[in-house]
Amino acid sequence: MKSAEKILETIKRDGSVTAKQLADKLGMTTMGARQHLQALEYEGLVSFSDLKVKIGRPTRHWALTAKGHSQFSDRHSDLTIHVIEAVENLFGVEGLQKIADEREAKTYSFYTTELDKCATLERKLERLVELRQQEGYMAELQVQGDTVLLIENHCPICKAATRCPSLCQSELNIFQRLLGEHYIVTRSEHIVAGERRCVYQITPS
Repeated sequence: MKSAEKILETIKRDGSVTAKQLADKLGMTTMGARQHLQALEYEGLVSFSDLKVKIGRPTRHWALTAKGHSQFSDRHSDLTIHVIEAVENLFGVEGLQKIADEREAKTYSFYTTELDKCATLERKLERLVELRQQEGYMAELQVQGDTVLLIENHCPICKAATRCPSLCQSELNIFQRLLGEHYIVTRSEHIVAGERRCVYQITPS
């Protein structure tokens, strides 16, 4: 993977970062990171904002632009949107809901088969992240005390989910059903709502 691609992926995962943070994470010089960032800015893929600090000069933070976010695939988005619109035109909202329900059932069945092989909650969540990674969600886990965060830094079905919100609700339903009544799953950040990632909070009930 080229340095520019690594930088874009790092910003996609981590959000706003400084050139030094990028340099430390990717094993390059700060000057080299700045040069790559400036080239990406010229292409319209990143932009910066200068944040004031108590002492010294403002710190420059870099983030993806809309064009930068679009570099990450949204699976067959145009075709999917056309299919969604066709189904809604032919069968109405009820037909669209049936498709979302069918997708939810199949996904839940597949995940259940995979997670049943795992003995602990920790391993189940790790396997779930592996599956979501394979599907393009750039998923990761973070533990905060009793709460586990399932973080998805990219949504490969974002355009379809924007057109058909039931798909987003299905994701939440699937996670809740997988973890059962002993855990509560809530979504605290949402890409479709304009935030940079989706975050699911998993807490004991």
